[in-house]
Amino acid sequence: MSVVKKVENDAKLQLEAALDLAGFGLYSYILTSLAGLIIISYACIVFAVSIIIPASACELETSNSQQGYIVAGELIGLILGGVVGGYLGDKFGRRRILLFTLVSAATFNGIGSLSVNWVMLLIMQCLASFCAGGQYSLAVTFLSESVPMSKRNLLVLLVNTIFLLSQGILAVIAIPIIPLRFSYHLPGLGIYWNSWRTLNLVYSIPSLLAALWLCFMLKSPKYVFTKGHEEEAINIIKTIHRWNNGKSAKDIQIKGLILDAEQLDGLSSSNDQIVPLFKAPLLKYTVIMITLFLFQQIGSFTIWLPTIANQFVKIVETGVGTDRSLCKIISDSLEAPMDPDVVPCALNVTSLLLVLSVCALQSLLNTLLSLVVNRIGYRNMAICITVVCGMSGIIVNLIPNAYASAVFFMIFLAGILTIGMYTAIAVELFPTHLRALAVALTQTGGNLGLLASVQILNLLLEINCNAGFYIFSSIFVASAFIAAFLPDDRFIRKEQNT
Repeated sequence: MSVVKKVENDAKLQLEAALDLAGFGLYSYILTSLAGLIIISYACIVFAVSIIIPASACELETSNSQQGYIVAGELIGLILGGVVGGYLGDKFGRRRILLFTLVSAATFNGIGSLSVNWVMLLIMQCLASFCAGGQYSLAVTFLSESVPMSKRNLLVLLVNTIFLLSQGILAVIAIPIIPLRFSYHLPGLGIYWNSWRTLNLVYSIPSLLAALWLCFMLKSPKYVFTKGHEEEAINIIKTIHRWNNGKSAKDIQIKGLILDAEQLDGLSSSNDQIVPLFKAPLLKYTVIMITLFLFQQIGSFTIWLPTIANQFVKIVETGVGTDRSLCKIISDSLEAPMDPDVVPCALNVTSLLLVLSVCALQSLLNTLLSLVVNRIGYRNMAICITVVCGMSGIIVNLIPNAYASAVFFMIFLAGILTIGMYTAIAVELFPTHLRALAVALTQTGGNLGLLASVQILNLLLEINCNAGFYIFSSIFVASAFIAAFLPDDRFIRKEQNT
């Protein structure tokens, strides 16, 4: 109510008040849908290796170590691309960099479908991941800067729900394509065009669709304003208002915009985007958020989820091994002699459906938590999840029953929900002019850990599977104590609204 009066009297608003006045409607829904598609595009590039690697193992004749190298190469690209993408997003705009990275990632990923050997696949996936590295943080930032504050955190969680479901979407896309047995020889390259190459090419389509869609969207009004283009920012906000309220709605009158104190401080050091993150008062938050993402290594299990599910399904379908823990099933599967008459790289369709089920349950749980998270707070919710899911990871191999072990494993995997909560916390903690880089930089801590943990887990699944679960689960539980040093985000939102 006070905002409306302010518009009628002097028509000069703080940026957040102007966004609130623009409302939440059609444009907000369209932008949220686009952010979801960008997240799916990101997953199709980054997580495709979890399906492409085992599916291409026959033709490319990759060993376990070579498959690990491909994953490592992709993670290196993801780490570097995340920081570079965040920096460029703060420098040149969220929309422009998103458009460039979507097209370039799709291009390199498409070229990867023509790989003549595993080295070429490694290089192409590394380049594609480098281009896609900043897309998640840029999409979340772009969305959060174009909607009212009252809806912002809910939308961030909604986008994270799509992110959690994305690997299941990858499995759905793979189910009708991977079993296809066609093979066409390409003499110029000396390769055979088959199902896994087709699948890899199909995974580039969401990026191209998202890039086309993005061409019709407006720039971030917050970013435009912090770069000194006040009139353009006002026009963007007015356009958002018309989209949200219909052409017949009365046009809002805004004579000018006001930067809050936080943004005014940021403009004086806009040429230096990195140093402020490592100086007081942001240094504490930067270190804590990097540590939290570093300790969040559920992703190392998620990357190998199709492979683990494939091994689990093969054992359970035989009816033998139901009295074993998950690690015992995995180790027995790895030690089993190879049947020369069976295609070793064929993924079981049931295992892909299992991946979809796990992702769907995670998305459902994330949606349910989003209904109460504003009352509990992201920080408090994240602490609860890390403790419960971390302890489940420890229990996984203490129960000699395949089905009970699988249930606790699924609870353990639900720990990936904290990624969205950490992202929402980072959006609250860091100022607009540093936000995209800050979110990308803090996530880099997790990606650096993921680079090492994927290789470690790949080794431990072969030599000491139990240790893998105990180590990663204990580290995850420890992150609850780190998160306790963050401020309660509920109070941050109250301060911003007053």
